[in-house]
Amino acid sequence: MSEPTEASAADDPAVPEADEGQGPPTDDAVAAPRRRTPTAGALGVVLVLVLAGVLFVANARLQGGDDARHAADLPSLVQVELDRADELATEVDGLRAEVDELTDAATMQNPIQASDQQALVEIAAGRTPLTGPGLTVELTDAPTNRPQPDWVVNDDLVIHQQDLQAVINALWAGGAEAMTLQDQRVISTTAFRCVGNVLLLHGRHYSPPYVVRAIGDPERLEAALYASRSIQVYLDYVENVGLGWSVEALEAVAVPAFEGSLELRHASLPEGTAVFPLEGVDSGTVRVP
Repeated sequence: MSEPTEASAADDPAVPEADEGQGPPTDDAVAAPRRRTPTAGALGVVLVLVLAGVLFVANARLQGGDDARHAADLPSLVQVELDRADELATEVDGLRAEVDELTDAATMQNPIQASDQQALVEIAAGRTPLTGPGLTVELTDAPTNRPQPDWVVNDDLVIHQQDLQAVINALWAGGAEAMTLQDQRVISTTAFRCVGNVLLLHGRHYSPPYVVRAIGDPERLEAALYASRSIQVYLDYVENVGLGWSVEALEAVAVPAFEGSLELRHASLPEGTAVFPLEGVDSGTVRVP
């Protein structure tokens, strides 16, 4: 058997070559760590981009589907509302026809009563000119050339708003059926005020004398005037400072129709309130021309 031959360290790859006299390995001799290959990271980025693209396309398709759905629904919704409006209009026409039938039936059953009720409503609203017995009340300022007591001031010598209100309220309380102030029809919504010694009524200005005319029983109207406490105070000034006052009963007082607007913007009748017939109006003393 032959003796094994010596093999050099270089011939044996499993045995590192010994370096005689070499000390511990330096930092330069330490093997550098292996660098990561970019393959896995690149694949991840590509995968994320692909998923993002898929989501974007899907979202765009969904949005396009919503728009198409809304575009298709809008005309149908409009048509539904139009059909509903037509149904309501038909219902309104039917109700109007029913009201007309009931009104015609009531008029045919008692045409005189229906006509009287309509006339009373127009009278109460002031839309009808009237003629009847009544009286006239005239108020005027005191004369300026009359000697006055020391306690009198200028305001005591002129007609004031409360003086006219006292006359009108007393006449209504006495049963007046129609009334005028300065030949203007006085109704429930009439408002007037005095600016200095000038009366503002229905947008017009009036100076004294102020004339109030009322249709009704002259005796009752005059009694209501002198029973008013406010009128009694005014008559004291008539006696002391010379304010003008005259009352005249007439067989025929003409009252024109009210020509202004009757529209009520804020007031309304309670539900179930009957508008007519009107009670307490004696049509025998009123003549409609």
